[in-house]
Amino acid sequence: MTSQTSRMKKTDPANFDEYARRFPDATQEALRTIRTIIEDAAPDAVTRISYDLPAFAIGGKVRIWFGAFESHIGLYPGAAAVAAFKDDLAEYKTAKGSIQFPLDRPLPSKLIAKIVAFVVRAS
Repeated sequence: MTSQTSRMKKTDPANFDEYARRFPDATQEALRTIRTIIEDAAPDAVTRISYDLPAFAIGGKVRIWFGAFESHIGLYPGAAAVAAFKDDLAEYKTAKGSIQFPLDRPLPSKLIAKIVAFVVRAS
C-alpha cells in the first residue's frame, strides 16, 4: 500500500543554491552574504544541508546552521557562542543557541565572523 506521503515529490533542498532560490532577491543576498562570512571565517568547514537548513561542518560535525525566515536570518552557532557574545548580541533577539538578524538591517558581518571564529576554536 502506497501512502500519499510516499508519492509526494521530495522538496527538501539538495544544496545551498536550491535553498536560497526559495526566497526573495534581498533575502537571497543576505543568505549569500552570511554564507561568505562563514566561509571566510571557517575556510576548512564543509557546506551541507542539515535539518533543511544550510549548515557548516567542522571536523566532520555540523557546528553552524543558518536560514531565512519572513523577517530575519537565523544563525544557530550553539549555546556557548551565544553566551560568549551575549553583550555584543544585546540588540538582537536570541535564544539558547540562536540569533535573529532582522532583514531590514545590515548584517553585522564582523560580529558574525567573530562568532564563527569562536565556534571554530571550540570545535
